[in-house]
Amino acid sequence: VQLVESGGGLVQPGESLRLSCAASGFTFSRYDMRWYRQAPGKERELVAAISPFGGRLNYADSVKGRFTISRDNAKKTVYLQMNSLKPEDTAVYYCNCYFQNQNYWGQGTQVTVSS
Repeated sequence: VQLVESGGGLVQPGESLRLSCAASGFTFSRYDMRWYRQAPGKERELVAAISPFGGRLNYADSVKGRFTISRDNAKKTVYLQMNSLKPEDTAVYYCNCYFQNQNYWGQGTQVTVSS
């Protein structure tokens, strides 16, 4: 199983970024996918989740209305569109999948929001 995130970077407040997570090594279309983030000195928190065919979406209250999770099962990729970014969104963002009683994580991608 491999999850590879990309798309992070340094942006100013109010700008946008789109994160991608390319998955391999398992049947991607069968499982929920999640984005987590971890800011310095804080616990890792769930940002967004999507069901196998996108019919069920969940968001943390702090990102509702600004972030959108989506997936392309043909490309085995999950996305996180982040709009109206705030300094408090600064964190390492991780892609996650849980199956066969195990959590799988990507290596993370850094998002920094600063003027």
